Order: sequence, then C-alpha cells, then structure tokens
Amino acid sequence: MPDASPIDQLAIDTIRLLAADAVQKAKSGHPGTPMDAAPTAYTLWQRYLRYDPAAPGWMNRDRFVLSAGHASMLLYALIHLAGVRDSPSVHGGADRPGVTLDDIEHFRQAGSSCPGHPEYRMTSGVEATTGPLGQGVATSVGMAIAGTWLAATYNRPDFMLFDYNVYALASDGCMMEGISSEAASLAAHLGLANLCWIYDSNRVTIEGHTDIAFSEDVAARFLAYGWNVTTVADPNDLTLLDRAYQAFLKTTDRPTLILVHSHIGYGAPHLQDSPKAHGEPLGEAELKLAKQFFGFPPERSFVVPDGVMQHFAAGIGARGEAAHADWDKLRAGYRSQYPDLAAQVDAIESGALPEGWDADLPSFPPDSKGVATRDASGKALNALARHVPWLLGGAADLAPSTKTNLTFEGAGSFEAPGPVGDHHGRNLHFGIREHAMVAAVNGMTLCGLRAFASGFLIFTDYARGAIRLSALMELPVMHVWTHDSIGVGEDGPTHQPIEQLLSLRAIPGMVVIRPADANETTEAYRVVMRLQNRPAAIVCSRQALPIVDRGKYASASMLAKGAYVLADAPDHKPAVILVGTGSEVSLCMAAREHLIGEGIAARVVSMPSWELFEEQDEAYRDSVLPPSITARVTVEAGSPLGWSRFAGRTGVILGMHSFGLSAPIAVVAEYFGFTVDRVVGAAKQAIAAG
Repeated sequence: MPDASPIDQLAIDTIRLLAADAVQKAKSGHPGTPMDAAPTAYTLWQRYLRYDPAAPGWMNRDRFVLSAGHASMLLYALIHLAGVRDSPSVHGGADRPGVTLDDIEHFRQAGSSCPGHPEYRMTSGVEATTGPLGQGVATSVGMAIAGTWLAATYNRPDFMLFDYNVYALASDGCMMEGISSEAASLAAHLGLANLCWIYDSNRVTIEGHTDIAFSEDVAARFLAYGWNVTTVADPNDLTLLDRAYQAFLKTTDRPTLILVHSHIGYGAPHLQDSPKAHGEPLGEAELKLAKQFFGFPPERSFVVPDGVMQHFAAGIGARGEAAHADWDKLRAGYRSQYPDLAAQVDAIESGALPEGWDADLPSFPPDSKGVATRDASGKALNALARHVPWLLGGAADLAPSTKTNLTFEGAGSFEAPGPVGDHHGRNLHFGIREHAMVAAVNGMTLCGLRAFASGFLIFTDYARGAIRLSALMELPVMHVWTHDSIGVGEDGPTHQPIEQLLSLRAIPGMVVIRPADANETTEAYRVVMRLQNRPAAIVCSRQALPIVDRGKYASASMLAKGAYVLADAPDHKPAVILVGTGSEVSLCMAAREHLIGEGIAARVVSMPSWELFEEQDEAYRDSVLPPSITARVTVEAGSPLGWSRFAGRTGVILGMHSFGLSAPIAVVAEYFGFTVDRVVGAAKQAIAAG
C-alpha cells in the first residue's frame, strides 16, 4: 500500500479479521468479500464519507448501502470501529453503540445487532435492508433521486441544505441480477451525479469463478448506459482509491461506477481467489495463518488493537461532527429566512403530514354508471399531492393507464435538466422497469419522501423482491396497482391477474386495499397516508364501477375498518351474507336485490382489506360476520385461496380457478360465472348447507 500509513494498514486488517472471526464463530457467512473489500470501504469511510457517527439520522449525511449484503460483516465492523451510535428508531432509542463487540461476537445469532444480512431498523448505521443481490444498488438510485429532488426543491442561494452523496458497494452477483441493469439505465438517464456505485469485482460466487457464467465487459456496459467509469486495478493501493473517489466528486452530470479489481481473501495469499473463502468460514487453521500474515496474535479472536477506534474518531468522526454542526447552523439560518420551506423540511424529517393534507380529497355523488376506481384514484392522488409537497412518484411507463400523473400546475417531471423537465419535477417516468421502480421508491421513502409506484397489478410479479423489502423495512411506500382482475378483458390471460392479490396479501405487514367504488378509493388514500411503518397497495379497476348511494347505504369511511356492512337485511337478521371486494361488490349488491325479490334477506359486506379487518377487535368482526350466520358467499375475481377464513365451513367461495380469457369484459364475466344468477345460486346453496 504505497500511501497506507501503519495505522491505515492496522485499521484495514482489523476490519478483515473481525469479519473472519465472526464468520468462524458463527460457523456460517461470507468472509471473503469483507476481507478483499476492506481497503475500498475503509478509504471511503475514513476519508470521504460525510457522516456523523453520533447522529446516524442526520438528514444531509452521505448514504452508504452495502448492496453485497452477504458481506454484512464488512459493514458491521465499520459501524463498530467508527463508533456509530444507536439511532432513536433502534433498540427503543437506548444510548448505546450501534454495534458492540459483543454483537459482532454473536454475529448471525438471535438478539445480536449483526444479523446475517444488513437489516434496516435492526442495526443503526444500516441504511437499507440488503441481501437479495441488486436490491441495494437499485435502492441507492431512489436515495440519489431523493437527494437530487430535495436539493432542487429546498436549496436556496447561500443555503445548500441538501448536497449529500450516495455510495453503494456492489458485487459480481449484483451486476448479474437484472434489477441492476434497470436501475443503472434509469440513473444515467436521470443524470444522478450524486450516485457512486463501487463494484467489488472479485470474480468469485458460490458456484466458483464467475467465468462459468459471467463474461461481459461491465465497464463497457456502464459506459454505454452513460455512466462515468473509473477503474482501480489494486484496492490495496489507497492512492488509486483516492483518485477514483475524487473523480466521482468532480463529476457533475452523471453517476459514477468505480470498478475495483479485487481478489477473494485479498491480502492473505493462501486465501486468494478461493471460492471457499466466499461462502464458508475459513476454518481454524486457515484463520490462524491469516492472522499471522496480518501480524495479529493467532490464538486471539475479535481483537481491536489500541489506536484503531481513536483513528476512526479522528477521521470520519471528527469530519462528520464538524460537517453536521455546520449544517445545523445553516439550517437555523434557513429556518429564519425561509420559515415555510423549513417547516416542510421538518415534516419530512419527522414523518408528519401538513395541516389540511386531506382537505380536498374528492367525494363522488351516486351514479349507477359509475367511474373506474383508477380514475377516482387519480383525482385523490392529485388532491393529496397539492397539499403534501413531498409526495411524488410515477409509473413503469403506464401513468396514462394507471391515472397516476400529477397534473396540477407546477407538478412537472423529474428529469435530467433539459427540454423535457428538471430535477424539481414530481412525476417520475421509470420506464418499463417495474423492479427498479419499486426499489427506487423504497430508497426515496428511506430518505423521508412520501413516494408512490404504479403499474398494472399483473406486473407486481416483476417487482416482487422490492415490494417484499418495502414491507420488511416497514416503509410507508404507496403502491398503486390497476387493471385489477379479469375485467381487463381483451388483453387476455397474460394481463389478467389471478393470484397477484393473494400474493400481496401474503406479505407480512403489507396493507392491501381493493376499493369497491370511487368513494372507497378516496378513503383508501386517507388510510394509507396515515401509515407510518408499513406499505400499502391500493388496487384499482380499469372498468367503471357503480358509485354507491352513501345516503342510503353505509358510509365509505367504514373502509378504515377493512370490512363493513354496506347493505343489511331490514331486521339486521340476514339469511345469507354476501362478501365482495372491488368490482364484485356491485355484483353482490345486484344479487342482494334479486334475493330480496324472492323473499330472502341478504347482507352485503364490502371487504376492501383483509389486513385492516383482521386488526379490528373480535366484537366488531363478529358484528360484520356473526358466527351464528354460516350461510355466506365470498365473491372475488381472483384466487380463492384464503377466503375460507371468511366463508366458513359451509360457505361458498366464488373465485378464479384458472387463468383468464381474451374477450370483451361482459363475455369474460359470463364465461367465468361472475353474474347475478351465479351469486344468487351460490347464496341459496350456502343457505341449504347451513
């Protein structure tokens, strides 16, 4: 290391051996990448990362995302050595180090702040949950979008309130995953100059050397995207790393890729390029050899030599503390000169909503012809965005169909500055990149924005990994999915969702809402905007749905309960209960009228959200679905799985048992039995069975 001082070398080797010791004691994990990437990450943290370890939630901090989540011990070692304190959202706000040495010694064990892959909210200093490869780099694109938008929106002359950079450390696996290609293409198109991906190319994966599956020229690929690309031939040469990071900081019109040619186990010749070192503990014998090579006592474990933590405190610690203090002074002056803007920044930081945020949410009069809930959704979204200036998002090339364009004056498009738009805009055009879209929206939300992603419900399959992570990270991401059923009609089975509603409901923490009419759609937004620590999916129809007469039937505000009695039997003693969601609620209402005409008392329950309903107390749930009334019919144009919990043992479940059909909507509904006659027949069957 030509420019590595003895203390630099000691700090780097401490990172390496803390990782190797932790993996060895856990008897699982990946020691190779933390060892080979230690100089790369050390140089970034100690010399460049603008981060205050005492205040890990500081708004204008640089972000570091470990996209190579299997190398988690690299990050945990850095957090420990840099002295990162717990943030208020972790461990109940206790005043403790983010990662203690005891946590490291209990790597991958229950109760440790060092799980097998980095988890947001579990470990202070972890900016995003990573593990599924490619997710971290894609999430970092959203963080860079957020930083760029915040700067364009809130910075004023002499008040550069936001100018943070986003760094993501990626692996060979990240580069193989398709999501990284989507995200890289998007980042270049948007001109995200505050984004730096560091590609640790050690050319080893679980199955062996990457030449068995991966032979492309990654540098050429990124040059083709429009990135600035710089290469580091030897990560142990800190001078080369310095030049690479400085090249990023000097680049003002595009993102930067730093391609680092490293070697698994780098620094210990007997481990170099060993596939075993990638995905297994080194073993006691090889670990001792590594310690001897680095000059550490071979019989001791989890050693942090004197002076290492003090060295970090004098580097990242002192630099971050000073930068944070300067920013606090800047913010105080900003608050004095721009109080209204400062109040918005305060709300972004705290997660609060502005006063009157829901004042203009639309209300719709009864209408038997109705409107599509996607149209009602567009009106509600625009009403919210006018009052919540940091609400922004977009669709995967489908905004005209999902009705998620923000159309009010000044909304604009977020684009690289040019004839189309600029970085002030609030409409994001993600292109046909569903997976990267949702990951980017996760990143935007991690930076405090209220962000939404939109597309056709069927294409949630293309974004599943990122949707799942929004729930795992407990982020209040807003997903707006349309074209929700076989009502898509002529587009046919490829575009008609069957199992997608069920798959979203299967995600822990996700709130799924399928509104029955325009007013339920408005109420869905009212519920979702109040969520603080869970994502929600609002699922809307393409076709027009009748707007219920709320003067005659129950208020749409009951949507907040998840399910409610929309229309009841005259004496509140129905012979049968019809339960529907979305477009099928109007079908249930029509069937109820038919049953009443035959002298059969029927109740219609609108159940837009299983999750919200199941969170109500037992008394309320029983008032909607009395246990004594076993004659029930559930109606949803999707997978029937899961509906038995509401239909009961003798109830009838009407759903889809196959893929769809390409035909006009009326023909499709008739073909699959979503008709009044079918629901009436099912009601009589349920009564007979009960």
